[in-house]
Amino acid sequence: MTLAAIIERLYELPPDGIRDLLVDSEAAGSRVVRRLVADWADGSNRFDRPGEALYGARVGGRLVGVCGLNIDPFAGDDRVGRVRHLYVLTPSRRLGIGRQLVMQVVESARHRFDTLHLRTHNADAARLYRAIGFLASVGAESTHVLDLTRRSG
Repeated sequence: MTLAAIIERLYELPPDGIRDLLVDSEAAGSRVVRRLVADWADGSNRFDRPGEALYGARVGGRLVGVCGLNIDPFAGDDRVGRVRHLYVLTPSRRLGIGRQLVMQVVESARHRFDTLHLRTHNADAARLYRAIGFLASVGAESTHVLDLTRRSG
């Protein structure tokens, strides 16, 4: 089942929505939203450099997921982007929301980056990334890579 979410660019972290994501992620044992909030608060990552963006998914007006795009800080090449901080509320999973968020990041990245990297140790997330077209990577700082210069079709 796929649930159509409204995917929007976030220029600020909406307090109520981020709080829900933070509580849910920590209950699930994930620190991904905590890192997002901390990096935003200290100014180290506001997704505001060229090509970067943070996206939110809303269903019924409620923020149910986030996913970001950065210049990959580990690559040493500003044509390499990095998928960051994908998180979807537990009750909203397996409804296609994570896929919609990642697809928005990939589409946005095509205008600025040649390659996307990411790192995940979550088996469900890894399956999602592979289904979208990411390939397993053996790099020290990434587990998956997507070549954006190849055209599908």
